[in-house]
Amino acid sequence: MSVTQDGVVAAWREMAACHAAACAALERELGERHGLGVSDFEVLERLAESEERKFRAQDLAEAVHLSQSALSRLVDRLTRHGLVERCGCEGDRRGVYVVLTEAGERRHTEAVPTHRGILARMLPPSMLTTANNRLG
Repeated sequence: MSVTQDGVVAAWREMAACHAAACAALERELGERHGLGVSDFEVLERLAESEERKFRAQDLAEAVHLSQSALSRLVDRLTRHGLVERCGCEGDRRGVYVVLTEAGERRHTEAVPTHRGILARMLPPSMLTTANNRLG
């Protein structure tokens, strides 16, 4: 399959526009309905998906595509709202874990249908089909 340079640029612009529109809708609706931003939700989501409901801060920053300082500010905010806690790593005194609290788990569970509904509404059907094929 040969793709022209113009085709690559057009595909990139379409993907970027889709991402921007989805992020704007997520930011607006998650904020209005659940008091969460997109990055807040993504942190809660990663913690909820992890087996022990915790993530090493450095690895969490990488997983959610934030700098360590941006993640630290976000975790400070989530901690003030009782949604996560910080705890030290037993084997590494310099390491910090971010842990999902019961309140954080409840907020995440309440926000999941909003998040999934927005993505289902905003993402192109071809992207959803491709993702579903990869998963199952």
